[in-house]
Amino acid sequence: MSNYGPDEFDSVPTQRSGDLAAVPDAFQRLWTPHRMVYIENGQDPSEHACPFCRAPEFDDETSFIVARGDHAYVLLNLYPYNSGHLLVCPYRHIATYDQASPEEVAEIGSMTQTAMRVLTEVSRCDGFNLGMNQGRIAGAGISEHLHQHIVPRWALDSNFFPIIAKTKAVPRLLGDVRREVAEAWPS
Repeated sequence: MSNYGPDEFDSVPTQRSGDLAAVPDAFQRLWTPHRMVYIENGQDPSEHACPFCRAPEFDDETSFIVARGDHAYVLLNLYPYNSGHLLVCPYRHIATYDQASPEEVAEIGSMTQTAMRVLTEVSRCDGFNLGMNQGRIAGAGISEHLHQHIVPRWALDSNFFPIIAKTKAVPRLLGDVRREVAEAWPS
């Protein structure tokens, strides 16, 4: 169920691309204005602008947080590989796993296990990709704040969209996934 009313977007101006003064091409456009924060602040923003430091300052629904612990928290990835793609982050602004305290390591591990159980229950996934990209050279989008990826996978989730169309199909809205995972998270 959507959080939007039936006529909430009636006042939003729209225009057909075919009516614009340009030559149509074969490319699809996926408009993602929410990525401007990421683009404007760079991939490694300062600690004061770090999305993983800022997220806990807001309410869970706004930040897509599904669970909070004493040393770490779990939130949905804003740029998911699949529906239900979660991140486990320590509250502390540290870059690599070896900088994490024993308490942070234990809670990140425990929250990762719980996330796997919850995602298996609510999405009936068949497996997971887990990982931490440590440093820019290793592929970390935000290398200055440690985060563990939990990506649910399904036996039949392979398709050619990413290869042929350079598009990733994510069938569920983030707010709906956050609510479902948060409600299933054990208290």
